[in-house]
Amino acid sequence: MKRNFLWLVLVGGVLVVLAVLWQSFSIAAYARGAGDGALDAHGLGSLFVHIGQLAVVIGAIVAYFGNWKQVGLAIGFLILSFAQLAFLGDNEEPGGWVNGLHGFLALIVLLAGLAYAMKASRELGLRPSGVADSA
Repeated sequence: MKRNFLWLVLVGGVLVVLAVLWQSFSIAAYARGAGDGALDAHGLGSLFVHIGQLAVVIGAIVAYFGNWKQVGLAIGFLILSFAQLAFLGDNEEPGGWVNGLHGFLALIVLLAGLAYAMKASRELGLRPSGVADSA
């Protein structure tokens, strides 16, 4: 049963990474004048980020239940996800520096999603557990 939840962590982590990259592309396109379609694409990307985040959190809590450090990190990832949303700020207000924290925390969410995907892939035996492969 643990393997099923590790797969959930892996798929969720990959989804987070891909969706954050999509959001970065679409918001940059919007900022450079691509129009409301790019902003809509950014919003759609957030739906996929949140689905991936929930998959990671639920999968990690179940897969690592009893390992309270790992469960705490999964809850911390959930808190990070909420904090990233909270720092969106007022988009209509000029000079809203708080929006910079929204973008910065998106990078942290991306790195955390990548770390979870890599950890799950190692534990599923999809990646070698060693630091470096010898040729």
